[in-house]
Amino acid sequence: MFDEHSNEKNLLLIDYNPGRQKLLSNYFGLKYNCDEVDSINSAMEKIQEKEYSVALTTVALPHFNGLELIPLLQKYSPRTALVIISENDSAGNTVRAFRAGAFEVIQKPFELKKIDAAIEKAFGQYELKWLKDNYQYHLEELVSQRTAELDKALEEVETSYCSTLKALVQALETRDYETHGHSERVVTFSLRLGHELGLDKEALRDLELGALMHDIGKIGVPDAVLRKPAKLNDEEWEKMKLHPLHGQKILRNIAFLEGATRIVAQHHEKWDGTGYPYGFRGEDIDIGARIFSVVDAFDAIISDRVYRKGRSYEEALEELEKFAGTQFDPLVVEAFKAIPKEDWEILRERSLSDKEANFSFQAVVAELVYSRRPLEMVH
Repeated sequence: MFDEHSNEKNLLLIDYNPGRQKLLSNYFGLKYNCDEVDSINSAMEKIQEKEYSVALTTVALPHFNGLELIPLLQKYSPRTALVIISENDSAGNTVRAFRAGAFEVIQKPFELKKIDAAIEKAFGQYELKWLKDNYQYHLEELVSQRTAELDKALEEVETSYCSTLKALVQALETRDYETHGHSERVVTFSLRLGHELGLDKEALRDLELGALMHDIGKIGVPDAVLRKPAKLNDEEWEKMKLHPLHGQKILRNIAFLEGATRIVAQHHEKWDGTGYPYGFRGEDIDIGARIFSVVDAFDAIISDRVYRKGRSYEEALEELEKFAGTQFDPLVVEAFKAIPKEDWEILRERSLSDKEANFSFQAVVAELVYSRRPLEMVH
C-alpha cells in the first residue's frame, strides 16, 4: 500500500551547535513542522519514526561527516531532500556533496533567507518525488491488475481452444475405428515417460497437448484412404504421410500450442533420419516427439486391431529395444524400461475406464510418479 500524502511540511534540523540550532528552529518553526537533533544517530531514529520532506544539516558533525547522512537517507527515506550548510567555502566540499546526492549546499555567509529559499525548493523536490512514486505505484498496481485480467482471459481462450480441438480429436476417432481411444492412452503414456525423463511443467503441458492432437492432421486425409480396410497403395500412402503437415497447418497460428505443434509435425520422424515428413534425425527431433514416438509404438503393439490381437508388454518392450537407435531415441527407450510394468497397465486401464469422464491426464500420471525420482534429463 502506498503511503498517504501529508500536507504537513516536515523539516528535520541536524546541528551540533545549540545556538545555531535554536536560531534555525525559531525561524523555520513558524513555517514548517520542525524537529531538532544534534547527531546522525538521533537523526536516524527520527527518520524511522516519520517521513521528513527536507533535512537540513551541516557538513561537520561530532563523530560523523554530514555527507555520510546522504546514503542513509537514500536507503531509509529516499524522498527526503537534503540541504547542507557548509562551514567552509571549499569548492571540493560542495562538489562532493552534490555528487553524493545532496539537493542543495549553502556556503558562507549564512543568510536565513538564502537557507529558506533552498528549503522551499527542497520541499518542491520532495513533492515531485512523491508524485512520481505515487504514479509509479498506481501504474504498477494497474498493470498488475490488467495482467491478471489478461492472464484470466488468455486462460479462458486456451481452454476454449483446447475443448474445440479435443472435440475434433474425438470426431476424428469416429472416422478411424482402429484408433478409438488411442489419443487418451498415448497422452497418459507420454506424460508418464516425460516425468521419468524429468521434463518441466511447460514441456509436460506441450507433451500432453501434442500427444492428444498428434493425428489431428488426418482431418485432411480422405475417408477412402483413412478408412481403407486393406493395405494402402503407394499413392494412398503418400496422402497419409501428409497428415503431420496438415496438423501443423491447423495449429501453427495458435501461439500457446507452439510446443505441441512441433510434436504434431514431427511425431513420425525417426532417430536415424528415415522418418517423415522432414527427415529429421537424432536430437534435431523435438524431445516431445521422441517421447511420443516410443509410446505411440508401444500402444500400437499392445492394442487390438481388426486383423490381429494386441501383443504382450514383454513383446512390445522387445520391439522397442530392437529399434532403439534406428527408429527410437535409445535414451528414451531406456527411460521407458525403467518404468515398472504395472504403471503402464494402470495407465491403460484408467484411460480406458475414465475416457468419458473428462479426467485430468496430469493427475492420473501424478499418482504414479509422486514418490518416484525421475531420471536426469539428458537432452
